[in-house]
Amino acid sequence: MEELLISKEELIQLFESQVIVDTGRGWLMEGKVVDIIALHDIEPKFLQDVTNAKFYKLIIKGNK
Repeated sequence: MEELLISKEELIQLFESQVIVDTGRGWLMEGKVVDIIALHDIEPKFLQDVTNAKFYKLIIKGNK
């Protein structure tokens, strides 16, 4: 299992270039299942848009 920390802009670029693909059942990166976790610098109770984080953690699990 591998973990990467990336910015929001990098995440958008990975989707636009189809390095990460949304299968409708999850995300794949180079044929491996990926979890995407938003990392916020404010407390969750103050969040208004959970997709608007500055950084994200990708957890690359393995083959689908």
